[in-house]
Amino acid sequence: MTRSHTTEQIIGAAIKVHRRLGPGLLESAYEACLVYELEQLGLPVQRQKAVPLIYKSVKLECGFRADLIVHWEVIVEVKCKEAIHPVDQAQLLSYLRLLDLRVGLLINFHVVALKDGIKRMVNHYQDVQVDDAEEAMQTLNR
Repeated sequence: MTRSHTTEQIIGAAIKVHRRLGPGLLESAYEACLVYELEQLGLPVQRQKAVPLIYKSVKLECGFRADLIVHWEVIVEVKCKEAIHPVDQAQLLSYLRLLDLRVGLLINFHVVALKDGIKRMVNHYQDVQVDDAEEAMQTLNR
């Protein structure tokens, strides 16, 4: 399975959850429902995974937690807020770097159309050429 296929499945599952629940709930509710949908697809999911900080060869537990790690290749940060802020993007990029993973999804469920709340990010740069949300929407509508 490729990372692109995994992100497409994650986005498709998030769209299912959002269509069913709509905006306005707590992040924890969307996270739990998204985990359920991903597990139904047979994807291994780690929830609230500790993200260690290694400083000068010392592993420090600083309380950082990635919301979801799917198939040990994609980090998913679930948000439920008016707007995604640069600090949210910086958080995801930091987790990608600290866990040495390449792709992450920032999903904000507090939007009317979920495609407007999805940001795909790649370690060290943003990948703006691939629109996984549109691909997933097309797949669901087939």
